[in-house]
Amino acid sequence: MANSTPTTIKKYANRRLYNTSSSAYVTLADLAKMVKGGEDFVGFDAKTNEEITRSVLTQIIFEQEGIEGQSLLPTTFLRQLIRFYGDSMQALLPSYLQFSIDRFSGEQQAMREAAGRMFGPEAFSAGSFSALQELTKKNFAAFNQALAVFSPFAGAAATVELPPKKPNSEGDIDELRTQLSDMQKRLESLAKKG
Repeated sequence: MANSTPTTIKKYANRRLYNTSSSAYVTLADLAKMVKGGEDFVGFDAKTNEEITRSVLTQIIFEQEGIEGQSLLPTTFLRQLIRFYGDSMQALLPSYLQFSIDRFSGEQQAMREAAGRMFGPEAFSAGSFSALQELTKKNFAAFNQALAVFSPFAGAAATVELPPKKPNSEGDIDELRTQLSDMQKRLESLAKKG
């Protein structure tokens, strides 16, 4: 069970990281193991006492992405993520990503079991992508429902029934992009009016 109080990590001018709980210097790899083990940490600059947790976590992700065969973030996702910086959708994206990863994490064991039954021991190979794609669609639909409750233009957008499509058709991604673009245009027009 993870400790409820995060471990304090201090980063010194020489870029060394110091774990105040164990009174020892640690590496980003050590911190990655802590996080994977369920132990949280909070990072501070030793000189200014500025919180740098996000920066340290980003450095860990950068290192993990550089390891052959460890990459989690597709290049197209990274490009799109960069495009959201400074965009009107930037404020919405963190809550969407948090919702999606929480939902994914919460259903992880059930997904493993279901995938094992459906696809066998190689459940999370490239062939099982369709199951993950379906979960993503469900998460997106659930997030849109939650967003509609708080959206100032929820009543203005009528619910349109789309004709049924073949499951996992190639047009799904394009349709999601179109929907996201339409939502972005609506938000921008509301921002201009306000």
